[in-house]
Amino acid sequence: MDWNKTKTIFIAVFLILNIFLYMLYLNRYTEAQNVETQILGEKTIEARLKDDNITYGVLPSNIESATYISAKVHHFTDKDFTNNNQQVTIKDDVHAVVTFAEPLKLPNINTELSFTEFLKTNVYEGASYALWTIDHEERVAIFFQKANNRMFYYNKRGLLKVYWNAENEITMYEQTMVDNIEEMEQQENVLPPLQILQALYVKGILKQDSHITQVRLGYSALVYLTQTQVLVPTWEVQVKLSDGNVEEYFVNAVDGKMIEIQVDMQEEDLES
Repeated sequence: MDWNKTKTIFIAVFLILNIFLYMLYLNRYTEAQNVETQILGEKTIEARLKDDNITYGVLPSNIESATYISAKVHHFTDKDFTNNNQQVTIKDDVHAVVTFAEPLKLPNINTELSFTEFLKTNVYEGASYALWTIDHEERVAIFFQKANNRMFYYNKRGLLKVYWNAENEITMYEQTMVDNIEEMEQQENVLPPLQILQALYVKGILKQDSHITQVRLGYSALVYLTQTQVLVPTWEVQVKLSDGNVEEYFVNAVDGKMIEIQVDMQEEDLES
């Protein structure tokens, strides 16, 4: 067999394949640009949003790059819980259910500050969680784990749910967690917020007479394995509609694709 000839053929085939893939990428990019041009016309995205009475405040302007991060699922042990007032059940090593023998009184349950001391004193690595929402009707506060002050959106392995009774006494909490959080070496360019709004507008997602209340960068799971996760920088966009309802969207901050996330944490099974 003439190995030199075979090697030359392989090189030629791979070269042709690379050229084909590059041309395919260019065609798809051009098509996407044409679609945006047809919808936006000669007007800028700012003008289009103004025409539809879609308003927004100051957008983040100092985030140009971010990295993917990896994390491992934390396995709880009894050593993680040393408070004598706590009765702890650990399910499958990764889901802690903690009940207080004597419920803890909170003077106010309205803001993250209300829970600061509770998290610091009673929750393992409590400072690594940030408040996402408070449901006064169900009497539960949901916290997302964070790294570098950026939340892990709706990650069932980085979640804290705190429950209280009618007397504003915390009775129990449920916790999952990731650790060994590491940043990838390569910095990725982050799409600017206005470009994210343009992508949502082009898709017809942003509705007339709405107000964009928040645009911030966090992380969502890109690869979710049994014990390891890879998380991608993700833009969170919250929009208040004209009827008062609030919608939230998540967009991959690197490639601009929409991310579908299971958002009903009340129904989320932490053990799944």
